[in-house]
Amino acid sequence: MTGLGRSAVQVSALGLGAAPLANLYAEVTDAQAHDTVSAAWRRGVRYFDTAPHYGLGLSERRLGAALRDFPRARYTVSTKVGRRLEPVRRPDGDDLANGFAVPATHRRVWDFSADGVRRSLEASLERLGLDRVDVVYLHDPDDHAEQAFREGYPALEELRSQGVVGAIGAGMNQTEMLTRFVRDTDVDVVLCAGRYTLLDQRAGDDLLPAALRRGVSVVVGGAFNSGLLADPRPGATYDYARAPAELLHRALRMKEAAARHGVTLRAAALAFCAAHPAVASVLVGARSAAEAEDCAEQFAAPVPAALWEELRESGLLPVKEPS
Repeated sequence: MTGLGRSAVQVSALGLGAAPLANLYAEVTDAQAHDTVSAAWRRGVRYFDTAPHYGLGLSERRLGAALRDFPRARYTVSTKVGRRLEPVRRPDGDDLANGFAVPATHRRVWDFSADGVRRSLEASLERLGLDRVDVVYLHDPDDHAEQAFREGYPALEELRSQGVVGAIGAGMNQTEMLTRFVRDTDVDVVLCAGRYTLLDQRAGDDLLPAALRRGVSVVVGGAFNSGLLADPRPGATYDYARAPAELLHRALRMKEAAARHGVTLRAAALAFCAAHPAVASVLVGARSAAEAEDCAEQFAAPVPAALWEELRESGLLPVKEPS
């Protein structure tokens, strides 16, 4: 377990991202969600991340139900604020436009106000069935920077000072604003999705060095860039869209190189994320016990330094890390 920044909150090196448990693109049963969390627990995962956005609260409800099997003091939960859920009077259709195969019973309302942060967290605790969460992130404040910095962040800082939460931060799919949070606030941790992978190292330019200097932890999500690095093939997705031909070719060459060194591309992708000294945990989503088991197995697989050397020599990895 590794501490987050200067807080007392600790996370396991591998974390479970619970978005897939909320019917991300396809339905998952309650039993499958429960078995996924249990399998992750058996393999040593003690950090679990969720958000109201995921399945209009379904991820929080399912994660909370599964975690009731385990001692509260032994695991860490993070959730997010910034999208409040408001019930709709007459539900119509589903939420697939946002990626989740669930009935559209609620609508998301962007709200990074102090009151919105508190209301969102209270609702999350109710859905999780917990009296506290360990980490709260401002969720995707890309288009709401002014309110997030002026109201949302101070509200989280107050909740932390009151002991309501143990650690605070922001979670985004970009590096620029996360770097601003690291430099200009007193966050404990930032969650960076998809910007520090074998195919995209932008976080290594600004965010990760800044986090090291400031003593802020980084949690990396999106290690597989939404699918391409898990299974590179025609039709594979990269950042939730069809992968461009050039990136598919690059991923296939990486897969071939990994095989020459006796490891999978999945193992290499996870090892790359985990190797940076600023990274405290790598979040991986899973929608079944088998996927959770595979993630843990790949994460534990040793990756030889010779693979990194070959990737650099061939121009496939333009950074010096991992050494």
